[in-house]
Amino acid sequence: MASVASKNMWLRRQQCPCGDWKCYVTYEGDAEETSIVSQIVKTESLQSQDMVAPYVGMVFKTDDDAFEYYGNFARKNGFSIRKERSRLSPQFGIYKRDFVCYRSGFAPARKKLSGEHHRDRKSVRCGCDAKMYLSREVIDGVSQWFVVQFSNVHNHELLEDDQVRLLPAYRKINEADQERILLLSKAGFPIHRIVKVLELEKGIQGGQLPFLERDVRNFVQNRKKVVQENDALLNEKRENDTMELLEACKATKEADQDFVYDFTVDQNDKVENIAWSYGVAVNSYALFGDVVYFDTTYRSITYDMLFGAWFGIDNNGQPIFFGCVLLQDETLRSFAWAIQTLIRFMKGRCPQTILSDLDPRLRDAITSELPSTKHVTSIWNILPKVSSWFSLQLGSQYADFKSEFDALYRLESTEDFELRWNQMVSIFGLGSDKHITLLYSLRTSWVLSYVRVHFLARMATTAYSKSVDAFLKGIFGVQSCLRGFFEQVGIAANLQNERHQEIQCQYMDMKTCLPIEEHSRQILTPFAFNALQQELIVSMQYAASEMANGSYLVRHFRKIDGESLVIWIPEDEQIHCSCKEFESSGILCRHALRVFIDKNYFQLPEKYFLSRWRRESSLMFYDDHSVHDKDDEWFQEFQSLTETLFAESSITKERSDYIRRELTKELTRLLNEVRDMPENDGAPMDFTLTPTD
Repeated sequence: MASVASKNMWLRRQQCPCGDWKCYVTYEGDAEETSIVSQIVKTESLQSQDMVAPYVGMVFKTDDDAFEYYGNFARKNGFSIRKERSRLSPQFGIYKRDFVCYRSGFAPARKKLSGEHHRDRKSVRCGCDAKMYLSREVIDGVSQWFVVQFSNVHNHELLEDDQVRLLPAYRKINEADQERILLLSKAGFPIHRIVKVLELEKGIQGGQLPFLERDVRNFVQNRKKVVQENDALLNEKRENDTMELLEACKATKEADQDFVYDFTVDQNDKVENIAWSYGVAVNSYALFGDVVYFDTTYRSITYDMLFGAWFGIDNNGQPIFFGCVLLQDETLRSFAWAIQTLIRFMKGRCPQTILSDLDPRLRDAITSELPSTKHVTSIWNILPKVSSWFSLQLGSQYADFKSEFDALYRLESTEDFELRWNQMVSIFGLGSDKHITLLYSLRTSWVLSYVRVHFLARMATTAYSKSVDAFLKGIFGVQSCLRGFFEQVGIAANLQNERHQEIQCQYMDMKTCLPIEEHSRQILTPFAFNALQQELIVSMQYAASEMANGSYLVRHFRKIDGESLVIWIPEDEQIHCSCKEFESSGILCRHALRVFIDKNYFQLPEKYFLSRWRRESSLMFYDDHSVHDKDDEWFQEFQSLTETLFAESSITKERSDYIRRELTKELTRLLNEVRDMPENDGAPMDFTLTPTD
């Protein structure tokens, strides 16, 4: 935008004769300082056919504003301009600018080397003298550019509007057109077809695009060249960083023999996939590897690699990191190798259940490599896709659809699900939708009424999903190379392990005063006890009616959730409920507890306290190769003391707080003393964790 050289200036906004208040502003100064009334021309007025020609004394705020103004003037008058010379001062920087007609000067003679052939193209330069020269001055600390010379005399013919638009200075491909051109080029369209498509999409006649076919060709070729150069640099970086990651794994293995890693190479002996895990993760898997979640949410743009992480859940309801993998692609072969590697790391133990997303290649790999493992698709991986698939399509109906979808997911009966699913599809007109067809075909892996027969250990919950997401965000929150990423994973895994190793002597309130509750409090972790306690509390609102065959119908006093069938086998003290809560979570449901209470049970049978939910499960030590002899005097004494300690400390909050405080200090002291003792006395012992079952 233009400005004026004057001191003690005051501003008065005036309307342009064209009627546009945005056109210009007039400044007036006192007569002694200046008698000039200058127009400040803004870019909004440059579209006017009656725009003012540049003149000596015209003022601009910047040289870019001046170039833009002169360029617009040139286009409306049948020529284009270019930047010529500039002068530089050590004190002021650039203080002079020369803008000239595109045909100014003469083309320099080109020297031809012997044997070389060049195209003899005629130059458009003909010595035209049209120009606009600028000089910069600083007045009252404000930098301004003045027109010091201007000539609009040309020695060549000026072009008409339909011709001037084809000058190189005005043939610009905007960003939207660039993206469209690249998309069509990747799809295999030839250049002339791309131009035709753009003309049809814009609804203009042939040859009326603001650029030529050769501009499109040059753009595509240049972009391909840039992409190839960038790909070459990126591939080199990937290879170097991947080798550094491999070296980091080797160094970690040398320092920690319990660390495990594996990798594959392609036909060029370049690292393709790499996976690793830690000794403590392998031990944790032995205890809590019954259910595994394989997360494949993140992918590295820089390295073009998929990051997969294996998680479990401990007896305190917290996620456990089992290991991770970086894959070059998402093929069946790569997923199969990742699963094989996990099982090899975990000494051949396969999980009962594995959770993953909807990826069909991953599903096929799980079916192939883990034939006896139940596969469940986690609901938190499905819900975001439901939103993206149907929110736009259904519009204002989406809220009603989402409400019905959520209700269908939670239905206890598969028959009810089948009936209401068909009704929902009909109501919202989704009979031919491919996503609805996909969800229905996979219903046995995600609908609650189908998957509750599989053991999930309370992993298919929003709380667990958020905990896993927080762990992953902690890893990806720091941008670094692969080696730095490897170190970040190790730090996060160690921090998580330290939290799991904290002995949680949390005080747990009694809320029902039932003997079953008191007994369970001595055995279960706070997480598992709280879950069982909630079921006990709610069971008070249920009534159990014994049937002729010895089974029970258990229903809520308001009949809110219908009735459940509880089968009781007294000979073996076995109980089975149609809601399948125990089969799914390992915690007895309200319906079964109602029957136990009615039968005057003071303690639940031991079989209904799974080892994974017991307090002592996190303190069980075993040998790497075989279980320690349970008759060993030291081991029996250790286990007895820990069980008694947990039971006694949970009676009151004062006891709980005292044990948490004193036991932490005592264990830290013992650990420091053990570390100061010699590492080898000729009788090494190797202890790891394993299940009690």
